[in-house]
Amino acid sequence: MDSASAPHRIPPEMPQYGEENHIFELMQNMLEQLLIHQPEDPIPFMIQHLHKDNDNVPRIVILGPPASGKTTIAMWLCKHLNSSLLTLENLVLNEFSLTATKAKRLYLQRKTIPSALLVQLIQERLAEEDCVKRGWILDGIPETREQALRIQTLGITPRHVIVLSAPDTVLIERNLGKRIDPQTGEIYHTTFDWPPESEIQNRLMVPEDISELETAQKLLEYHRNIVRVIPSYPKILKVISADQPCVDVFYQVCCGQLLKEAMADRTTFGELIQPFFEKEMAVPDSLLMKVLSQRLDQQDCIQKGWVLHGVPRDLDQAHLLNSLGYNPNRVFFLNVPFDSIMERLTLRRIDPVTGERYHLMYKPPPTMEIQARLLQNPKDTEEQVKLKMDLFYRNSADLEQLYGSAITVNGDQDPYTVFEYIESGIINPLPKKIP
Repeated sequence: MDSASAPHRIPPEMPQYGEENHIFELMQNMLEQLLIHQPEDPIPFMIQHLHKDNDNVPRIVILGPPASGKTTIAMWLCKHLNSSLLTLENLVLNEFSLTATKAKRLYLQRKTIPSALLVQLIQERLAEEDCVKRGWILDGIPETREQALRIQTLGITPRHVIVLSAPDTVLIERNLGKRIDPQTGEIYHTTFDWPPESEIQNRLMVPEDISELETAQKLLEYHRNIVRVIPSYPKILKVISADQPCVDVFYQVCCGQLLKEAMADRTTFGELIQPFFEKEMAVPDSLLMKVLSQRLDQQDCIQKGWVLHGVPRDLDQAHLLNSLGYNPNRVFFLNVPFDSIMERLTLRRIDPVTGERYHLMYKPPPTMEIQARLLQNPKDTEEQVKLKMDLFYRNSADLEQLYGSAITVNGDQDPYTVFEYIESGIINPLPKKIP
């Protein structure tokens, strides 16, 4: 590899892109903590704070209305990220906390837990070793602006805040079919997610307070509060439609668009990427690989591994990845018939008034009035989809030849089935080379 094509490496002693901003934010955060807590001996306090300020672990808040699936998504995230799940229930049932004992009495009496007490519970829980070392997922908290402000005042700073959104009518219908496994806490649904095991089916319980009227009242309260919580997280907030399969929601939560994140960070790479986004042009492979390389070199990817979605797109990108030393040990190709792809994409529509997404076959609009105003994204026209598919087919043959041990999965089936096939390909041991 000649010097012109060799990846640019910054010497360890020089600051990385964005490092100055990180140091500034860290110092600012430490000063805030000193002003808040006013410790008698600030040096040990700052050392302890630095040990807790671990940027390499997940710190995620999942918010959403009743029946939006936020607890399911939070549990999946905890499983895949090996982090600790924090819910109102497991916070107040912490047997080793005196604060939890006070909150437990109120919780069992179905009384509202004061915000100050709840936030104190969160602070104590986040100081425990598992949260410090492995990170945490906070499910459904903060519920109010007061809670959000109290959490911020204590210096509890999530890295990502995910807000799930769906129409109230969909959420009410979902809630009526919800069932809970009292042994595991897993949530199931009579229509969308019924467990195949008869043993689990027999022990499922109907949750309390899931009637149509009770759910509508909870939704009204949620809408009143969430509009005041959202402004507390302007830079780290992501709103995701929950009116789709949980698997799709999960991948949107986990697999953010790397290029958009780089552009939002206002780094040198971000400034280079912005003109291509503004002109709706493809980002050059050389620049894409620099952004990707910077991300894959971070500690979490080195320690835990990584998953690339839709990359590499062609043989050139695949060779670039290999030349940089990023060799995947598992590759999956999702195979979907051309007619199914055309049906899925060309029939998609969006309501310009509400922003709601519809599909003329799988999710038609409820009224003729809505149907009359629906619009189609120009990228979903039959001509555009055919062009993209032609390009994909030309490149996929080369990629399949390069990745000879790849696993091909039929993507034209239930999302959960597709997920199970992929999961089995990940869990099963890699084939060993025969000498």
